[in-house]
Amino acid sequence: MKKRALVIDDEQIVLDSIFKILTEEDFEVATTLNGAEGIRYAVNEPYDVILTDIRMPDIDGFQVIRDIRKSKASVPIVMITGYATVSSAVQAMKLGATNYIEKPFSPEELIRIVVSAMEDSSGESCEDQTIIHRKEVLKILKKGAADRDFAKRLFADGADALENYDLTSQEKLAFITADIDWIEDQIGIIQPDHKQWLIEGKKR
Repeated sequence: MKKRALVIDDEQIVLDSIFKILTEEDFEVATTLNGAEGIRYAVNEPYDVILTDIRMPDIDGFQVIRDIRKSKASVPIVMITGYATVSSAVQAMKLGATNYIEKPFSPEELIRIVVSAMEDSSGESCEDQTIIHRKEVLKILKKGAADRDFAKRLFADGADALENYDLTSQEKLAFITADIDWIEDQIGIIQPDHKQWLIEGKKR
């Protein structure tokens, strides 16, 4: 059975591009040019993944994510933006986005992000995800303490700096927001040098 994707973006050229890329990967793709219609589609139809732009004239992508999450807690949502910043990514992920992708993007990058988002969600609400990648989290804590360039890149680039790690959206969010309390709730007290680079990053 084909996977179903919904794409919400106010630029027709973006819709056409994503439609072409995903249909070539055997997705069934629905598109819409405005957020309000996208919400209606998302609420009334089953989709395996939803992609939404952030800046749209009628309803912005943050509101789209909020409204979809009210009735569809587990569907993976990918934020599309031409203005990617750590703060916008953090806001979107706190609202329930699974990941984000910055325009312009390559077909390979789009497919990687979409597939990763579907795998991350695994039928659970982003808000309800618990830590399941203890080894990966410990690996990142150790790397951040030993490699300050990596730590700086994490707080500058957000989730992009974690693309080579097998993490859920909640785990990514914990790192890019330096949420030490959440991490320790999942894996126990972390080493002082591991905690220190997170504290320093949070101050930036």
